[in-house]
Amino acid sequence: MQTNFSLAQLADANVAESEKILRKCVHCGFCTATCPTFALLGDELDSPRGRIYLIKDMLENDKPADAKVVKHVDRCLSCLSCMTTCPSGVNYMHLVDHARAHIEETYRRPLSDRFLRGVLASVLPHPTRFRLALAGARLARPLADPLKKMGGFFAKAGAMLALAPLRVPSASEADKPGVYPPATTAKGRVALLSGCAQPVLKPSINSATIRLLRRAGYEVVLPEGEGCCGALVHHMGKEAAALDNARRNVDVWTRELEDKGLDAILITASGCGTTIKDYGFMLREDEVYREKAAKVSALAKDITEFLCEADLGEPVLQPGLKVAYHSACSMQHGQKITRQPKALLTAAGFAVKDVPEGHLCCGSAGTYNILQPEIATRLRDRKVANIIKTTPDLVATGNIGCITQIGSGMDLPVVHTAELLDWVYGGPKPVELATLPQAVE
Repeated sequence: MQTNFSLAQLADANVAESEKILRKCVHCGFCTATCPTFALLGDELDSPRGRIYLIKDMLENDKPADAKVVKHVDRCLSCLSCMTTCPSGVNYMHLVDHARAHIEETYRRPLSDRFLRGVLASVLPHPTRFRLALAGARLARPLADPLKKMGGFFAKAGAMLALAPLRVPSASEADKPGVYPPATTAKGRVALLSGCAQPVLKPSINSATIRLLRRAGYEVVLPEGEGCCGALVHHMGKEAAALDNARRNVDVWTRELEDKGLDAILITASGCGTTIKDYGFMLREDEVYREKAAKVSALAKDITEFLCEADLGEPVLQPGLKVAYHSACSMQHGQKITRQPKALLTAAGFAVKDVPEGHLCCGSAGTYNILQPEIATRLRDRKVANIIKTTPDLVATGNIGCITQIGSGMDLPVVHTAELLDWVYGGPKPVELATLPQAVE
């Protein structure tokens, strides 16, 4: 793609990076075939190629974002399916991230949108606030459907209430900073990201992960001072807040590296993993953090990446269950992890089934199912219908957003991969599986 940026524009590192990305696009349109929003809406501007044209025009002409650009960029899930499909290596993720930051700087949204986005940015990344908000949302949950019928801001508020769990789990010890020694011969030391939304919605995931790692011989540290990875605000264009989150975590993990060392920084929410693996890029212009961030990104691994190289021992039971494996977009497209989760589940004795149209997003996408509830619901229903085609006993996935989104549209259990592995290798049975047949000991 030909570009016409001035030398003055290219002096900005973000513009220069976007210009390089734009030049790689050859207009082939392969991305349209796998884009969820284009599949649903059929509008070229709701495809990656269409959004690229809009973003190019906005950046090249140094224009403030207008309502048209905002509408179509907001509809992007950042699922990154287009990057898996693209034959030219166009880094759409970095381009759309830049566009969102530009929108945040140059476009004044309606008051109701600013309010909702402000609430999400100030609540979701903070576990204590999020827990309190969920307690209130649970009481207001009966208002969800009436609000959704009202449209606009009220529909988004209704979607948010509908996603609130009927019961907020109690806080877990595994969500507090601490060190968990190996349960057998020591093989290494790892840090585990506690996260922000996940330990509130499903603390059992981190607990299961710690048990797995300890049995495999790893000391697990949950460092003091670690917080949200920054993904939630990053995808809303709030770049300063996202970089602050990244710097804080880089400092925390660097301290652990320099103290007793780390073999890996492990993540159990694939959306967080995609962002942390990008810290090196996000902080590339920061002279203080550039090298430290690159080291952190190089050490970051999804829990399934790491467990594939660990010795989990022999299963203590045969689950005898058919699992539909839903590969989160941030897992398969963001991190290019496709083989490891299914290999681990198969080795554990599950019959693993691929979901038809597995490349398409379930509609969660961070806060997308709140900010774009109509499209998100259609994507969820399409995903659920494809899952049901595999006639599974349960669904496995590696991202808390997908667990919440898919679980809101079906009665089958939706369980994190780490919880299933922990169960088979000696941990407790996940509570979601209580009604399923007992595995063979």
